[in-house]
Amino acid sequence: MTDKNLWQQFLDMIYKEVNSASYHAWFSDLKLVSIDQEKIVIQVPMEIHKRILNENYYSLIDETFYKLTNINYNFEFVLKDELEIDSEDEVIPKIKVDNFEKNVEEWESNLNPNLNFDNYVVGDSNRLAKVAGMAVAEQPGKIHNPLFIYGKSGLGKTHLMHAIGNYIVANSKKKVLYTTSDWFKDDYVNISNNSNNNLDIVADFKRKYRDIDVLIIDDIQYLVGAEKTQQEFFHTFNALHQANKQIIISSDRSPDDLKLLEERLRSRFMWGLPVDIYPPDFELRCKILKAKLKNMTISTKIDENVIEYIANNCQNDVRYLEGTLNRLMTYTAMIVPEKIDLNFAIEALGDFFNQNIYTNSSIEGIQKAVASYFKITIEDLKGKRKSANIAYPRMIGMYLSKTLTDENFNRIGLEFGGRDHSTVIHACNRIEKDLKDNLNLGTQLKEIQNLM
Repeated sequence: MTDKNLWQQFLDMIYKEVNSASYHAWFSDLKLVSIDQEKIVIQVPMEIHKRILNENYYSLIDETFYKLTNINYNFEFVLKDELEIDSEDEVIPKIKVDNFEKNVEEWESNLNPNLNFDNYVVGDSNRLAKVAGMAVAEQPGKIHNPLFIYGKSGLGKTHLMHAIGNYIVANSKKKVLYTTSDWFKDDYVNISNNSNNNLDIVADFKRKYRDIDVLIIDDIQYLVGAEKTQQEFFHTFNALHQANKQIIISSDRSPDDLKLLEERLRSRFMWGLPVDIYPPDFELRCKILKAKLKNMTISTKIDENVIEYIANNCQNDVRYLEGTLNRLMTYTAMIVPEKIDLNFAIEALGDFFNQNIYTNSSIEGIQKAVASYFKITIEDLKGKRKSANIAYPRMIGMYLSKTLTDENFNRIGLEFGGRDHSTVIHACNRIEKDLKDNLNLGTQLKEIQNLM
């Protein structure tokens, strides 16, 4: 039997022993380097694979090779950079993935069943996050606790968190709860506003957030400014962590950059593994578009260069990629072309790309433009000074942030010195009112946008 045939038989047998997600996380990207009388050297894509394969799958690998060869081998897992030999990469055949067998539990996890590892498209910008997420999904509470996922809005953090939760639910009897910091805050405020101090309500809150095995909490940055809620989350975190329950957290920035959160919370976020997700590169954007097109009626009509055109014009936000495809599909339904070529795509999407300037705008860019126009500093916009020459430009900055980006009131308030969302709403209403009475204000806003 050749080494290549032996390796393929090994992979086939492994696939039958583990579920499809585990196979594709830990085995599908492995490459056989060499086999001698005593040792098999296997190339792995990341350092974490060494740990997982040694700790979780070594016995399985050993038993599988023994069944095939009747030889007890030693195994060495190496990274490509560690290899001292030059060899061509062997292509590992892809194996068809079956659907996970789902366990039905009487528990409201809040998970979206459509978000899983199978449809989470992976590239260089999110590969480490996916691998870390898979490791947590296989061993919740035992590795990377807490798992802290951070990156800008629209990069797939929420998809990954739901994928982890759905995997755990499908492969164990553990209780998983997905929530957001806003939901957590609302639940806590309901307790605080209970004039009767009902002990049953308090007990229900603690049961909901502590009598679980996995807590997944999205957008932790929105706890800024809610000091009492932060205190309650601190106690919830400690209770879960001390019981070896898994905690998964997401944020739009790293723990070190959450300066307005309590220090004791930020330090605990660093106990496990902080992992960031970057904006997708061109190759990953194309892969995401192709994956989403599979479920659309226009998939058979669209040219490859149209996919590249869209990928070139949507560089920072995965959600915007999907929105662009929806726009293209709507336009196609009206015109009904035989083929969606580049000229048709430009006709359908050209003005869409130009009008949606928020894709090239950011709150930081708006703050710089406003500060430059009014000859103040960004620190003034974020600070506490309420003099007219500071307060009004600050309101303009908030208004432009709401109209030129897709950020919500909470996020805008956070970027303007940790202000409450109601402050942002007030600022937007004030500027909208002034625009009706002050023609010069509209001119000012256009001049500020020209500085961006």
